[in-house]
Amino acid sequence: MASSPLTLPPRPSPSMELSSAIRVLPSPSSSPTSYLSFSSSISTFPLKSQFKPLRFLPPSISIRAVSVAGEQSGPPQQILTLTTTPANSPQRLLKELAERKKVTSPKKKIPPRRFILKPPLDDAKLTQRFLNSPQLSLKSFPLLSSCLPPSRLNNADRTWIEEYLLEAKQALGYPLEPSEKLGDDNPAKQFDTLLYLAFQHPFGEGERTKARHIRNGHSRLCFLGQYVIELAFSEFFLQKYPRESPGPMRERVYALTGKHVMPKWIKAASLQNLVFPYDEMDKMIRKEREPPVKSVFWALFGAIYLCFGMPEVYRVLFEAFGMDPEDENCQPKLRRQLEDVDYVSVEFEGRQLGWQEVAAYRPPEDALFAHPRLFRACVPPGMHRFRGNIWDFDCRPKVMEALGYPLQMTDRIPEITEARNIELGLGLQLCFLHPSKYKFEHPRFCFERLEYVGQKIQDLVMAERLLMKHLDAPGRWLQEKHRRLTMNKFCGRYLREKHLHSFIIYNEAVQDKYEHNRRLRNPTSTAVQQAIHGLSYCVYGKPDVRRLMFEVFDFEQILPKPV
Repeated sequence: MASSPLTLPPRPSPSMELSSAIRVLPSPSSSPTSYLSFSSSISTFPLKSQFKPLRFLPPSISIRAVSVAGEQSGPPQQILTLTTTPANSPQRLLKELAERKKVTSPKKKIPPRRFILKPPLDDAKLTQRFLNSPQLSLKSFPLLSSCLPPSRLNNADRTWIEEYLLEAKQALGYPLEPSEKLGDDNPAKQFDTLLYLAFQHPFGEGERTKARHIRNGHSRLCFLGQYVIELAFSEFFLQKYPRESPGPMRERVYALTGKHVMPKWIKAASLQNLVFPYDEMDKMIRKEREPPVKSVFWALFGAIYLCFGMPEVYRVLFEAFGMDPEDENCQPKLRRQLEDVDYVSVEFEGRQLGWQEVAAYRPPEDALFAHPRLFRACVPPGMHRFRGNIWDFDCRPKVMEALGYPLQMTDRIPEITEARNIELGLGLQLCFLHPSKYKFEHPRFCFERLEYVGQKIQDLVMAERLLMKHLDAPGRWLQEKHRRLTMNKFCGRYLREKHLHSFIIYNEAVQDKYEHNRRLRNPTSTAVQQAIHGLSYCVYGKPDVRRLMFEVFDFEQILPKPV
């Protein structure tokens, strides 16, 4: 082909500007070359592209083909779908995984009705509900009233009482007449209701035990009963073994009231058919048998304590259930005992008290203390040799002033008041006497026995306080609240905030170690705090323990310490 000289073509018209045709898929009837189009031109002027920046779209978006300006021939506009995603691309795999999850994932469960938030009751309805509740019916017995069910018993509850309550009363040794016939001033009038609640453990299968007023009533009795049993056994063993340390006593209590042995006592009292009406207790596995028995056992003693007091608790423990403290299985493990050369009080010399003497003991009217025998069991008579020492002269007045002692008592004989104040001062010195000082030569010259009873009365007083303060709270919530308020680190902190930890009497060899080591100091201050509560219970009774816990030391303080 002959070449021709280069000649510039004429300037193109506006309708022939540089453009690039977009390929459109042909129709089957068109020829293979009918859709091919090339157009180019060269101009002396700078070329200006009219294309916009290219944006990459997701593969699932359809793009409409745009016809080229000035191009009249060719097939009509058609929809072009980009399906250029590779089979192994991450986007495609993620999309398939999302589609698969939609098919296989379970449907969301609707929350139960009890978890759906409801609008709070207005003041009028809330007041009416509390006024109609049996918990406000007994103004003379606030603790007993707080443990009654929050609503009236229904027909299903009455049916159980008519069928089974006489069997429970007969097994425990109570008269079979209905307790409602008693007078309003007698707390035993509510015994039938509380005894019914004690057997309604939450592990049953019926709907009756799942009712809120039954579930909460049983759990509150169970919460109280565990501390009643602990206090009863601590007082009993302290008087029965006046020379023994608290360690072996705790082992005896566990051997008698541990959850592994509670089914034995329930069967000894012939109560297993009331606890398990549809199953045979001996054929049940341990994890299914022990929790219901423990729940009923604790709730039962909570009901007995509220209606009849601590002497009846001892009778049911040792008569109805047949517990034997002298049994071989209840003896503590052998350990090295320190020789106790000091004498004990006259009541304990040469004999061991039985549960009948402990339960039937009543202090005389002109007694020095609220619990004189328990005081003599915890404070040895040899403490009188400490009268007039440096601590008694220098520290005791400051401690008594911080605690609000001595209390104003109306005694008929002035000598009784003077003797009580002397004994109180000796007991306070024993509360601050660390075992490192004299325990090796004189095992009872330390705060261990007072600490043991003080811990139990502290737990019981706090449990009673929470029951009367939170009328609509279930037992599990009260248990957690109780645990948080009586933690050992908090008990020691309450004592240290009153600056009483500086009066603790250590041995000279370990005094510097305890005063500068927090791990040693904190348990000691906690033990002194509990020993003070034990002494207060022995001398003045439970009301003074409440005064110390909630007025002097403020056990319910929840705010952080000021910075």
